[in-house]
Amino acid sequence: MAYDRYTAISNPLLYPSLMSPNICVRMAITAYTGGFLTGLVQTSSIFQLHFCGSRVINHFFCDLPPLMSLSCSSTLFSQIVNFLVVSAVGGTSALVVLVSYGYIIAAVMKIHSIYGRMKAFNTCASHLTTVILFYGSGLFSYLHYNAGHSQDKSKVVSMFYGAVIPMLNPIIYSLRNKDIKEALKKFKERKNQISCLCAMIS
Repeated sequence: MAYDRYTAISNPLLYPSLMSPNICVRMAITAYTGGFLTGLVQTSSIFQLHFCGSRVINHFFCDLPPLMSLSCSSTLFSQIVNFLVVSAVGGTSALVVLVSYGYIIAAVMKIHSIYGRMKAFNTCASHLTTVILFYGSGLFSYLHYNAGHSQDKSKVVSMFYGAVIPMLNPIIYSLRNKDIKEALKKFKERKNQISCLCAMIS
């Protein structure tokens, strides 16, 4: 999406050819293949662990860090693999997004119209918000495990990036929609009218 926004802002006339369905399919296949391979590497490191105690995972879902805490053998190798994979994938993805937005900001600053700049920044704001929320909570959840933080904090953060952020995405993206903005204005006006009526009655 960062590349999509960059292409739309910096090369609007070439956008249909630069973001053709063929290129979008290739990008999606690359993302899914990368996700599958990194998941395979992390899962393979878990196969070398021995589990002899409790089989109850203290988490909302079966994830690597809480699974490693159940092992009665050394988890050092799995922790190193998990750290390297998360750092490489998360760091690379975040770097690509940040570089893309660096180019976007440079392209937007060349727009002479203030309205044009605001419109361009508004186009990117929703995506950047969700990216910061998702990467921030996701990287924290996977990288803080080795630092010995509490399981409860880990569960809250995992729930945040696994459930709360995906639910917020439609809301964040729809705030740019004119109909949604109008509906929110009407809701706010109605709420103010009701609070005024309540104040008058009391």
